[in-house]
Amino acid sequence: MMAPMSDPQKHTPEPSRRETLQIAALGTVASVIAPHAQAASTSSTLTFTELERVLDDHHHVAPGHTAQVFLRQGDPIFAGAPKYDPLAQTAGAQKRQFGSESDYIGFMPLPMGSTSSTSGLLCVNHEMVHSTLMFPGVMEQYDDKRSKEMCDLEMVAHGHSIVEVARIDGKWTVKYDSPYNRRITPLDTAMALTGPAAGHKRMKTRDDPTGRRVLGTFANCAGGETPWGTVMIAEENIQHYFGGSPRGTSEEANHADMKLTNEVYFSWHKHYPRFDLAAEPHEPNRFGWMVEIDPYDPTSMPKKRTALGRFKHEGVGFAFTPDGRVAVYSGDDEAFQFIYRFVTARAFNRSERKKNDDIMDDGVLSVARFNDDETLTWLPLIWGQGALTPANGFNDQGDVLIESRRAARLLGATPMDRPEEVVPNPVTGTVFAALTKNSRRTQTDAANPRANNKHGGMIEFLPPGYERRAADHGATTYGWRPFLWAGDPTQADSGAQYNADISANGWFSNPDNMTFDPKGRIWLSTDGSINFDRADGLWAADVTGPGRALTRHFFACPSGAEMTGPCFTPDGTTLFVSVQHPGEGSGFKFPTTRWPDFQEGVPPRSSVMIVQRTDGKPIG
Repeated sequence: MMAPMSDPQKHTPEPSRRETLQIAALGTVASVIAPHAQAASTSSTLTFTELERVLDDHHHVAPGHTAQVFLRQGDPIFAGAPKYDPLAQTAGAQKRQFGSESDYIGFMPLPMGSTSSTSGLLCVNHEMVHSTLMFPGVMEQYDDKRSKEMCDLEMVAHGHSIVEVARIDGKWTVKYDSPYNRRITPLDTAMALTGPAAGHKRMKTRDDPTGRRVLGTFANCAGGETPWGTVMIAEENIQHYFGGSPRGTSEEANHADMKLTNEVYFSWHKHYPRFDLAAEPHEPNRFGWMVEIDPYDPTSMPKKRTALGRFKHEGVGFAFTPDGRVAVYSGDDEAFQFIYRFVTARAFNRSERKKNDDIMDDGVLSVARFNDDETLTWLPLIWGQGALTPANGFNDQGDVLIESRRAARLLGATPMDRPEEVVPNPVTGTVFAALTKNSRRTQTDAANPRANNKHGGMIEFLPPGYERRAADHGATTYGWRPFLWAGDPTQADSGAQYNADISANGWFSNPDNMTFDPKGRIWLSTDGSINFDRADGLWAADVTGPGRALTRHFFACPSGAEMTGPCFTPDGTTLFVSVQHPGEGSGFKFPTTRWPDFQEGVPPRSSVMIVQRTDGKPIG
């Protein structure tokens, strides 16, 4: 580890009035989590040797660990599936192969309901494709002349893969003949629309006059696992998929709010009218939701849960209220957007799994307002209350959910600096939110204190009762506090704040995805550190005690790639990660890297990797 930074970079703020009262009520400072915990001398519980700063076209992991490339874009996942051929890929082949640009990873143990760490279903999102790396003749990502066959291949490379995996004699393998293996794509996977917006007039199209069925999902970023053993996957940057103009349609303002007018990446609308904003102005309203998939039932139909709201979802995190209802957290990944919480109307049924099938169709969606006194207020998005009335264009709850962003603004929610993942810590009961960056910010507030915020940061929500490990995730008012502000702490004007003992390798920029290991320590991936001359990758830190916010560098991606989807097995001995878009911005013939194959003629491929300690013990 490098020597600690000099004293001027130490951050030891005074407790707020709320924290002072909290400490006084409990009688001793040691009995609560230190308010911003930047002690002069720290001792992290993480024992791995920190990875040194690196930036090249290979991946790197902390000493004492192995990192295995496990599933690459185009790898077969069914018995008899064709091998990847970069010069002759077809939609038919790709439907039986692992998809593109892996993001969220969920490990669902087998058998269902067990805590197995050696057998399970790997559930992986495929967020998008980079056409310049998929097709030898495509020179521009925004080329609108691609053929129908090329578009079909792009479509089936999107979506989601479910793959049965097993660890045999210490080595993970794919079970190609598993009945669980499945590809879910925007080309041909039927999905149900459920909840208050299902059947709404603004959800009806010529192909679906009921407004209750939709074909496929795309732009699938992060996700999460429900307490009843399903996965939820996000629909995020849907604006890249719809062409044509919405001008003159009833949805013109709504589509502009979701940036659906000028960021199209694909030519799908040239061959499928449902992606043409002029031909089918309601079709985009059927995307931007959270999608629930039952990986244990390969015949089940995925469901888009409209009660959770429509926006650019990054992912979801789950927790419970004291009476057993389920709280679902999510961020809207765009500058000046919001953080949301949904609380189910009824309690989770622990004894009968099927009784939870529609639990997320009924409940209350709220949006966060961060107050200057370090309290957080959840504002319910309920039709007829406050500004959510016909006078403002909301005629029912379906309208409120379809236009969640506009409803949130009218209620006075706090615009955040690109809120990405929002995940409860299963050990502490507090909730962590990643704010990736916002260089457009000029007006600051308590929760977004930096103008021209190029580096991002993280804040922590404090539900009532968290200090007794009895957090109430259904309460109207929480506390909140900073966890860290990212950036280079040696730069006096950066505003970076970490633990005082941060090393030269430990700082990063642009936090994105996160997970918690079995001990409750946070593992953070980044998307943008490469802009500051260091590879994106994975960092870890304690969230309580003297090592709070002492982030330590664990994994570095190859140049051009970001790290996504970190996921542990229940015993903490295996860590799954996604390396996404290696070689981004380059072309098929002359990519900036050929990771992970490093073979002439083979473009870079996104991949899921497996990280383990060489001694087989839990990571960390």
